[in-house]
Amino acid sequence: MIEGLNFIGGTWVPAQSGATFTRVNPADPTDVIGTFPASEPQDVARAVDGLVHAAPEWADTSPERRAAILEAAAAQLESRSAALIAELVREEGKTVAEATMEVGRTPSNLRFYAAEATRVGGVTLPTAGDALVYTLREPIGIVGAITPWNFPLNIPSRKLGPALAVGDPVLFKPSELTPLMGQRLVEALLAGGLPPGVIALVQGDGIAGAAVTTDPRIAAITFTGSTDVGRTIHAQIGPHRRVQLEMGGKNPVIVAADADPEHAAALIAKGAFGLSGQACTGTSRVIVTDANHDAVVDALVTRAEAIKVGPGAEPGIDMGALASAAQYAKFRSYLQAGIEDGATLRCGGGSVTPGGAPGGYFVRPAIFTGATPGMRIVDEEVFGPLVAVQRAADMDEAIELANATDFGLSAAIVTNDLSVAQRFARRSRTGLVKINQPTTGMAMNAPFGGYKASSAGTFKEQAGASMMEFYLNEKTVYLNPSTP
Repeated sequence: MIEGLNFIGGTWVPAQSGATFTRVNPADPTDVIGTFPASEPQDVARAVDGLVHAAPEWADTSPERRAAILEAAAAQLESRSAALIAELVREEGKTVAEATMEVGRTPSNLRFYAAEATRVGGVTLPTAGDALVYTLREPIGIVGAITPWNFPLNIPSRKLGPALAVGDPVLFKPSELTPLMGQRLVEALLAGGLPPGVIALVQGDGIAGAAVTTDPRIAAITFTGSTDVGRTIHAQIGPHRRVQLEMGGKNPVIVAADADPEHAAALIAKGAFGLSGQACTGTSRVIVTDANHDAVVDALVTRAEAIKVGPGAEPGIDMGALASAAQYAKFRSYLQAGIEDGATLRCGGGSVTPGGAPGGYFVRPAIFTGATPGMRIVDEEVFGPLVAVQRAADMDEAIELANATDFGLSAAIVTNDLSVAQRFARRSRTGLVKINQPTTGMAMNAPFGGYKASSAGTFKEQAGASMMEFYLNEKTVYLNPSTP
């Protein structure tokens, strides 16, 4: 059993109170992964103290040196990939294939931001006479990174990577469901040569998270998680600090009348049931025009019923466990809500007890038909393998239904008609539009962010021309070559 620690002031330490919490394997809750510090505000305050002390030297470190450290950390992750895959499967419930993809993607992220470290620069602006006007881009200061459990290596690397690349120290608070992956990422950064004072790791639940977001010495907060928590963070930040929020989704796939039902079902199943439905970009609504409705539903039900559910470490498993008892209970509550609201459960939803894993948080993927606006399974984020199918008379109604949500993260369409695809791309009120692709799966070098309640709408993450701006301040300098 692992005895996890915080990393504060360059030292691995327990919580000041000595309190701990336990993390178990969601595929077998009798398998205890370890204990980790239950941090409180005093632990966060100590972590910020250390980062304040280290910030000036890190800001003055050359971009080439910062880039080399991120490159070395990427190599460290690659050298530990086999162990990381096994631990990720055990801690979060992913299948081996899903864990392998995430463990492979994370070093690539760090290398991507390492390259950006040497590209940060200002501009020179034309002015009259011999005077010069130019801009400097400087580290913003301490960055607080609060990350979710569903991609506990990939998402943190997209926050820690750019912050460290430009010279910001980081206070990292991973989800309490994946504390080990948070610790492993910090260990790799330190092994890659990151100065110990530049990174702090604080484990714990919302108590620790609230202390991170309310400490005025933290200049910027980057958060990925639920919309409710994101709204709370936004209210706490105030006008003088910076915030980046990536929150929930209720992502639709529209299936046009000309689409092949089998192809559409394959794309939907991949987006809806991969990662056990626990992705912010996961497909949760399917909107099908009348002409194709029954054929698409039949094909999707067939695919859902063929999915093999079980412990992610076993060969041949398509869908692993839900991440926690709370996620399991939430899924069951939405299953009941769909039935009570009048939707028809076409398949799935039941619990699964694979051999050798009693008590694991396994469920069958669920498909509801007859779903309509106002139902909880249509309006609210389930974050589990549940799809609500809605019927539309034509494409105009389908797009209207797709946009009829508080969320605006990802949306997809399946069609062979390019004009229909372009009309959908223009009219979709989402930050991500996928055409003949699942709602999940994003390119590393593309901007990531949503509309409406899916994002703060100010700073996108991952990539794009402005991705580093969140982590930098811009200063304008007016230079006259001499005094009068």
